[in-house]
Amino acid sequence: MKNILNIISIFSIILFAFIGGCKDTVTNQQVDDTIIPASNVLFGKHIQPIFTVKCTSSGCHDDETRAGSLSLTSWTNAHIPGIINDYEPATSRLVWAIEGQLGSNSMPPFGYPALTQNQIEGIITWIKEGAKNN
Repeated sequence: MKNILNIISIFSIILFAFIGGCKDTVTNQQVDDTIIPASNVLFGKHIQPIFTVKCTSSGCHDDETRAGSLSLTSWTNAHIPGIINDYEPATSRLVWAIEGQLGSNSMPPFGYPALTQNQIEGIITWIKEGAKNN
C-alpha cells in the first residue's frame, strides 16, 4: 500500500509540474484583440506577438523554414536593413509586404490570417520610432 501511495505522489508531482510548466500560447484572436498604441510601440509587447502568431507559427518565417530567407522569431532575425529600415517605414520592404504594395509579395499570403489595420499601423509606428528591441 505504501508503494502505491508513493507512486501516486510521484505521479501527482509530475502531473503538477507538467501542467504548471505549460506555457500559454497567444492565439490569433488574442493578438487581433490587442490594441497597439499610436506611439511608444514596444517590440516585445506589441510586435513580436504579431510576428509569432501571424508569421512564424504557420511555419513560414520561423528559424527552420525562413521563407524568403527571413525569420521573424526574434528582433535580431527580423531587423535586417532593407527589410526594416529604422525610422523609415516607406523604404522598408516589410511594410511594402504587409500593405500589399505593388511590386511586393503581399504578406501574409492568401489563405493565412491577415493582419488587422491596427497591426499594420503598429508595425509602421514601431519602425517610425526606430524599430527598437524594446
